[in-house]
Amino acid sequence: MDDATASNDIRLREGSSIAQRLVVAGSAAAVALCFTPGLFTHDALEIIISVVALLAGAAFVGVTMLTPAVVWIITPEQILIGRQRPFGKLQTRVVTKDDIAGLQVPGSKTAKARFQLAFTLASGERLISPPLADVTHVHDTVARIATQFDVPDVEAPVNPLDASNPEMRLGDPIEPFSQRDIRIAALIVVALSVAPYAYRLWRGLQPQWIDYMLLPLGVIAAFGIYRFANLLTGAFWIVREGDIRIERLWGNGQPRTDQIEGHDVKAITIERRGRSEDEHCIVVIRLLSGRRFRSPRIGSRTEARAVGTEIVRRLGIGPEANQI
Repeated sequence: MDDATASNDIRLREGSSIAQRLVVAGSAAAVALCFTPGLFTHDALEIIISVVALLAGAAFVGVTMLTPAVVWIITPEQILIGRQRPFGKLQTRVVTKDDIAGLQVPGSKTAKARFQLAFTLASGERLISPPLADVTHVHDTVARIATQFDVPDVEAPVNPLDASNPEMRLGDPIEPFSQRDIRIAALIVVALSVAPYAYRLWRGLQPQWIDYMLLPLGVIAAFGIYRFANLLTGAFWIVREGDIRIERLWGNGQPRTDQIEGHDVKAITIERRGRSEDEHCIVVIRLLSGRRFRSPRIGSRTEARAVGTEIVRRLGIGPEANQI
């Protein structure tokens, strides 16, 4: 398949490598095997839990290992689709230009800036591509494909991360939590901390030391929620030519704004913030002053790298600070 591609072809991938699958499947199998001793007990509940855990682990391993890896190579005249399951044979399919009747670009339900190509064939069949890798050039990519396949009336997707926008927007505009919601959350925390103590008094039992400890801890937690809940609203990045405007909130709900320019940046990197590199990668900027800014969640490492590269270009960050 590599020999069939040229420099102006578009390559889309979906699915992990065999090595990555083996690591994930092996980890899942190890966790499931930890429940094996429960099978040799005389407790019915432990046996049920062990069986369920083993079945769930086996199902996860099966799905991980059997999900096919997909590669699309889009050329000016055709689409070459390759599909391969681990340790299986490569299956290929060719869709010619004359077979394509329509094109849409639906967004993803899990990631705001993830887009796929949905081709409608003359036969009525609908083919969904892997996600577009460069999320900063979705408009140009879609326009190019629509032109080369002569597909009219392709609606351009709304992409807040597209490089054609004067302002790239990462995340959502932030708003403070309502005072009513904060008070309710604080009251719930207090109620949960008081509940064990009240239950023991109601049953005529002597409260234990942990019941006494929960009372002040609940009050402290409620106070923290009341004062600092708005810090959890995250950040909203606006990337412009020459600078980044970062909007956040103080704990009392007042807006806070920071501005980053290219000469302030010591390093820009891509990091994973969560368990999955397919969903939870972000851009991290470290300033010469020592401050560190983490972007809202972008998506996969490939998507985050595309956004980081556009940030480097817009801010004019030198190669010595570019660790993408």
